[in-house]
Amino acid sequence: MLNSFLKSRIPEAKRLVKELGKKYDYVSVLGTVVNTKQIMVSTHLNSMDDVDNECGFVLKLYKDGRYSEYSCNDIKGLKANDISKAVSLKKVISADFKVKMLEEKEHVENYLREDQAKLSDKQIVEILSRTKNKMHQADERVINVMTRYNKRQTSKIFVSKKKCLSQKYDWINVAMMVVVREGDNIKSNYETEGEADSSLALEKFEKHADEVLDIAVKLLKAKPVKPGKYTIITDPSISGLIAHEAFGHGVEMDMFVKNRAKARDYVGKYVASPLVNMYDGAASCISAASYFFDDDGVEAHSTQIIKDGILQRGISDSLSAMELGSEPTGNGRRQDYSRKVYTRMTNTWFDKGKDSFEDMVKSVKHGYYLCQTNNGMEDPKNWQIQCTASYGLEIKDGVFTGRIIAPVVISGYVIDLLSSISMVSDEVTVHGSGMCGKGHKEWVYVSDGGPYLKAEAKLG
Repeated sequence: MLNSFLKSRIPEAKRLVKELGKKYDYVSVLGTVVNTKQIMVSTHLNSMDDVDNECGFVLKLYKDGRYSEYSCNDIKGLKANDISKAVSLKKVISADFKVKMLEEKEHVENYLREDQAKLSDKQIVEILSRTKNKMHQADERVINVMTRYNKRQTSKIFVSKKKCLSQKYDWINVAMMVVVREGDNIKSNYETEGEADSSLALEKFEKHADEVLDIAVKLLKAKPVKPGKYTIITDPSISGLIAHEAFGHGVEMDMFVKNRAKARDYVGKYVASPLVNMYDGAASCISAASYFFDDDGVEAHSTQIIKDGILQRGISDSLSAMELGSEPTGNGRRQDYSRKVYTRMTNTWFDKGKDSFEDMVKSVKHGYYLCQTNNGMEDPKNWQIQCTASYGLEIKDGVFTGRIIAPVVISGYVIDLLSSISMVSDEVTVHGSGMCGKGHKEWVYVSDGGPYLKAEAKLG
């Protein structure tokens, strides 16, 4: 159910909208409450904490072509005159923008997506402990195992003259990491799972233990790749990392406003192989960045960014859409109530194709199957990209040789990489357990993914 505190503040939000509406052309109130529980079981430490919690409100005000914001911890008893005085004194989150306010449609709705599992903390600890103990018992080279359960419960209200919306959505991330040692050689490997249901997340999580340990042990013998251009097959996590870095930040339309994204000049043009289709949106799938409406009160969308290799459009928050004269795509997100909205990715992924993974492997003369997203970065202005995979498995004449390389860095020009995609698998995985910053700050939860992709890329 919606957080009771937020529910009690809906009448207050309506009052403020009505009172401030006498002076301003547009007024809205966003209220947010986030509660996150984290349970960790490891070889050397167990802990249970409430982390990443939030409670507060932000008001948006618009009049005579100017737009400002005001944030506070609570709106109960807040006077309209006090807000007007604060805004006039420039005590706002963002600078004023001379823009034409978007028209809103009547919309009243309550949304709910709750974890249906009723697991106790004791049951969760038992599952995490079982996985930890299994790894230690399986191999004497294991020196540390960390398992973590993280449940994030988000409640929000959005009230304006024409809208009264509420949403409550849960997301559970579970992670494991194992560290192995052979002499002075130390390696690690990890896996994560995410679901809206605790039982399902933990069930999937336990199934990864054997493979995670197996790869960690193999990494003890891993060698660096000889720099060069290779045929690659990316697992869904690496496909997602490429989607996120190649045409994620680059199509965030606040970057269009600031002329910091090359993609602005390529809408309607080929930017990838005709086999490539790419989406973003909180409504495009159910994952870590799925919600019902964004922090501007815009309903969640599923936006096709690339269709058959052609760039269709970018993604936007309301302010960017206002400045560019386009429709917002439901991508307005705040790190928390005290920070401004930016255009942010949500669930960013490549769509499936028609090829089987087995046929893709058989088609490789010499190359690597790259696995497990690590990190990445991009230059939206010049379309350079760098993505790191935790490891790669060598393929020769269509079969795996057993040789493993690590770490692996993919680099190059975005269009060159995406245009080289020659096979796309018929299955898709979208997954998220991490966060993404806007530059070096403004962190929000995201997910990404896709099918297996066969392409040509520079490795180093």
